[in-house]
Amino acid sequence: MFASNPLSLSVPEPAFESWLRDGGYLEILDQKTSDLHRLSSSTTTTTTTTTPTESPAAITTNLFFSLFSLIGTLLSLFTLNPFAKLATDDFSGPTPSWTHGFIGFFDSYSFPSSPSQARLRVHENVKRYARNYASLFIVFFACSLYQMPFALVGLLSSFALWDAFRFYGDRWGIDQSPSVRISLVRIFQCVTAGILLYSNVQMALFSALGVSYAVMILHASFRKLTPTKQPARRR
Repeated sequence: MFASNPLSLSVPEPAFESWLRDGGYLEILDQKTSDLHRLSSSTTTTTTTTTPTESPAAITTNLFFSLFSLIGTLLSLFTLNPFAKLATDDFSGPTPSWTHGFIGFFDSYSFPSSPSQARLRVHENVKRYARNYASLFIVFFACSLYQMPFALVGLLSSFALWDAFRFYGDRWGIDQSPSVRISLVRIFQCVTAGILLYSNVQMALFSALGVSYAVMILHASFRKLTPTKQPARRR
């Protein structure tokens, strides 16, 4: 992807990372962070194996800090805003492939090494797979309505109510009297809210939102960043 350049050795690390972010090579930055974490982990493991005189208390402390770091990374997923960089244009593009793009392969996933890497993955993957996550929410909402038939009946009843209002409104010429139309709209809104609350449609909606949000956070944080476009091969 990059041509060899001896001057690249003199570029400071923060400047190089900033250039990767601005240039859109986030997958390289993500892979670099994972490689550094794997290198540090292997170095720590080698040091531990070569020092057999280390006390059990020190080994327990290291394991405790490693476990605490993993828990802190997982908890940081639910404190960030995954929609911080999401824009309306992200929903207008084509939907990524469900097999190779969204799901990927077994080596397409890895545990985020730090909260900053998890934040980078979540923000970028939410932008890339926004249409996939929206489709998953629709599927989860449909499954919730299937498990709650009374909520499905209430939702269909509200749709039928507004369809009847539009049909008879056009037939009786309600649009010619704005005050009457506004009053009827307010009445129908109150009736619709009562039907939805009584049929527990909000419970189906909240359950679908909760499941889809958890799936989105976990997938976006564990899914490695991949190049948006494959680099051209040199001839």
